[in-house]
Amino acid sequence: EGITATYFYAGHILGACSITLEIDGKRLVFSGDIGRDNDVLLYPPVHPKQADYIFLESTYGNKKHPDNDPKAELEACINETYERGGNVVIPSFAVERAQSIMYLIWQLKKEGRIPDMPYVIDTPMGIKVLDIFTDNGKWHKLKWEECTAMCEMFTMISNYEETIEAIYDDRPKLVIAASGMITGGRVLSYLERYIVRPETTVVIVGYQAEGTRGRKLLEGEKEIKIYGRYYQVEAKVIEIEGLSAHGDQDDLVNWLSELENKPKNIFLVHGEADSFTELKATIEARYGYECIIPELEQSVEL
Repeated sequence: EGITATYFYAGHILGACSITLEIDGKRLVFSGDIGRDNDVLLYPPVHPKQADYIFLESTYGNKKHPDNDPKAELEACINETYERGGNVVIPSFAVERAQSIMYLIWQLKKEGRIPDMPYVIDTPMGIKVLDIFTDNGKWHKLKWEECTAMCEMFTMISNYEETIEAIYDDRPKLVIAASGMITGGRVLSYLERYIVRPETTVVIVGYQAEGTRGRKLLEGEKEIKIYGRYYQVEAKVIEIEGLSAHGDQDDLVNWLSELENKPKNIFLVHGEADSFTELKATIEARYGYECIIPELEQSVEL
């Protein structure tokens, strides 16, 4: 009672929202995770207009996304691997990332730029998310017909028996499977068989936390442990950047560009020390807004 909540589009993943809370005449804006202005599937984030206090995420407060072309990089990778007679394995987050990759691959296939071969998505959660995409067109850029055609192009695998069949299918293929950091999920079963083959390409398409198999592969690890057994890494490992669902420093700073009043404070949250420091300096230099980097368990009276 006495609190009004207003949600507005954050552009991070399907359904993600920022929120404005109005309490005792004060407006508190919580960004949540903010998406990108040029996301493959989602519309740009809606910018706040009024705020007394802002709690702003800072995941990439010290980073700018590369100006690369993920679609062209996927095209090159798929064609090169196909010519070697190998399999493309893409460990992917099940929500938004898998669908973005599917859309780029569908475009390439429609344009005749990649070969006829099996294209597989093997993540039960990712497949369920496709239904949500199809049924909620107002939240993303794709038309219903595009969603349907994209889904029809892919072989969708839900049960593990079908996973085993796909693994032992010797035809060159492309597989999208969770988890994105190779910490679990169906992708481990594919890598068990394919990581030791030099004709395989493993494509890293998202952030890899320290200590994960994905990070180790990016760092050039020569063997990885899967289900208690070590496997030699003979596969080619590449990284395609530019597909992150998090806005970079430019996106975060631009998110503040439509404010009609000067907020009393901006609290920087959800980041690491370097991202806080650089984002604070950038916002204060551009707008003159006071930014606070809160400490753990610090209390602030608003």
